[in-house]
Amino acid sequence: MAERENRREGRDRREDRRDREETPEFADRLVAINRVSKTVKGGKRFGFAALVVVGDQRGRVGFGKGKAKEVPEAIRKATEQAKRSLVRVPLREGRTLHHDIEGRHGAGRVVMRAAVPGTGIIAGGPMRAVFEMLGLQDVVAKSLGTQNPYNMIRATIDGLKKEASPRMVAQRRGKKVADILKKAETEVAAEA
Repeated sequence: MAERENRREGRDRREDRRDREETPEFADRLVAINRVSKTVKGGKRFGFAALVVVGDQRGRVGFGKGKAKEVPEAIRKATEQAKRSLVRVPLREGRTLHHDIEGRHGAGRVVMRAAVPGTGIIAGGPMRAVFEMLGLQDVVAKSLGTQNPYNMIRATIDGLKKEASPRMVAQRRGKKVADILKKAETEVAAEA
C-alpha cells in the first residue's frame, strides 16, 4: 500500500516538473533583424544579425545580439546571450517606475517617467519591447538622439539600472523606509 502511494507521489512530481519545463520562464521579443554581408574573393557572403529582448515580465530584462548564416540560428544565439545578461529592476506596485530616470549610450538618450495607473506604455520601437518584457504597464518614455535600435536598447537598460526603490535608498543610507518616504512627502507639501 505504502509502495503504491510512493510511486503515485513520484509520478506527480514528474508531472509537476514536466509542467514547469513546458511553461517558458522568459518571454522574448525580436526587435530587429538585419542582413549583413562580408566581401570575399569570390563575391559577397550574406548573413543575418538579430537583436532580441528577453524578460520574465516581473522585473527582469536583458538583451542580446546574434549573427549567423540563417535567421533562426541568429535569433537563437541572440536569445541565449540575452538570457545571460539579465538585470533586475525594482518596480513600484509591479506596474511602473519608482522615479523618473534618464539613460544614455553613445548618441542615444532616453527619458523615462513613472505614470499613473491606466496610462499604458507610451514609448516607441525598441523601448516598448524592453518595457513589455520587463513587465511595466504604465510608463511614459521619449528617445532623443539616435534611432539606432541597438543604442536605444542599451540606453534604456542603462537608465533602468539606475532605478532605485525606497527600500534600496533606505538600506544605503542606513535608515528606515518610513523615514525616506516621510521626507519625500514633506518636500512635496513644502513645494505646494
